[in-house]
Amino acid sequence: MKHTLKMVIFAILVVLFPVLAFAEGGSGGPAIAGIRIEFILFALTLLGVALFHNQTFWVAITGLTVIVLYKLFFIEAYPFAEHFLGDNSMMSQLADKNLRQGEWGILVNLLGLLLGFGILAKIFEESGVPDLLPNYLPNDWKGPAVLLVFVFILSSFLDNIAAAMIGGTIALVVFNGKVHIGYIAGLVAASNAGGSGSIVGDTTTTMMWIDGVSAFNVLHAYVAAVVALLIIMWFAAKQQDKYQRITPDATPGVKIDITRLGIVVMILFGAILSNIYYDMPALGVWVALFIGAFIRKMPWEEVTASIKGTIFLLCLVTAASLMPVETLPNASWITAFVLGFVSAVFDNIPLTKLCLEQGHFDWGMLAYAVGFGGSMIWFGSSAGVAITNKFPEARNVKNWILQGWHVILAYVVGFFVLYATLGWEPADNKAHKEPASKCTAEFCKTRDEAQGLE
Repeated sequence: MKHTLKMVIFAILVVLFPVLAFAEGGSGGPAIAGIRIEFILFALTLLGVALFHNQTFWVAITGLTVIVLYKLFFIEAYPFAEHFLGDNSMMSQLADKNLRQGEWGILVNLLGLLLGFGILAKIFEESGVPDLLPNYLPNDWKGPAVLLVFVFILSSFLDNIAAAMIGGTIALVVFNGKVHIGYIAGLVAASNAGGSGSIVGDTTTTMMWIDGVSAFNVLHAYVAAVVALLIIMWFAAKQQDKYQRITPDATPGVKIDITRLGIVVMILFGAILSNIYYDMPALGVWVALFIGAFIRKMPWEEVTASIKGTIFLLCLVTAASLMPVETLPNASWITAFVLGFVSAVFDNIPLTKLCLEQGHFDWGMLAYAVGFGGSMIWFGSSAGVAITNKFPEARNVKNWILQGWHVILAYVVGFFVLYATLGWEPADNKAHKEPASKCTAEFCKTRDEAQGLE
């Protein structure tokens, strides 16, 4: 009984406080003690995920259903069609950019990436490369440490979901199927850290780039990310080495299937190119998968294995997008720091959208905060949800935090090292969206006055 009570209190502290930190951002709807009903419903959904880790799928579906029904019956004329499909009319463009774009693109992209990279991980496993790696990785704690560095580097030019899935596939093989939850958290953190300073490494940084933020304005996120990686390497690698040492030698007679490895490379390049040119990496992934199907038999059964985790994440992302967060606290390093903890329970995509609309953020610091911050809880990032399809035992908020405590430590230390070395360097509000030739002193002054800025 005492254990259950402690678990409930622990879940409330971890899940509810970050959500309610920004719960008073909306207006114009029913509220309890100043908190909109939608936030309470969303917080209860996350609390259910934290408490009932064996039923997360049904908790997420139930939570989203309740939120949608509440919006339908208690929020007058809520624009569901515009919210999901967008509205390209001129009035919508002038009034609300988020509604104009719609949520369908993000949801379809996540669906395609999570299912596609699940297949990718299986193809990579069947290529024989993971079986051969023990011959090249150190046999002590430095072996798992090197693997974390590999995931970090891979994520810098590839989607962090793919980097985490490839790292998890290798870990399953080289550690004989026994992977410590703290190390699983470390893999997710390494993938999110690696993508935080790259405009093609994470959905949030790609959003910044598309919105006009220069690639060089997010690059300094790596100051914090590298520090965080070093901390994770030390603690997570030690945990894994103590729990299950790396296999000393490769499987006898293992052979590399060059064709399957080539398909893996084709899928990865497809994701990168379609991300750059179409802002839809899932498109390139599935085009490459269908091409590969003509060369080798595809493990389509992996879709079945990944579908529940994918639907779970889509439910949380959709529920988060329906929250009435209309404003954030004024841009500052404190706001960015807190957003890192909020992103552990609240999808970082809508948070990033709000930050881009508000402006005046240090984009590199924000990219690290919302990107790496999601690693602190397993469902806080798409990489975490994807990797738990392979390691369902990690779907326990308490165990993830207690055994992956070094991720929280790494986030805090990395953030303050970045702040201490480079400080807070915000961009001018909306200035990254204007051509340099237009942004004269008079133009910028007029623009800021129109926006109500001093």
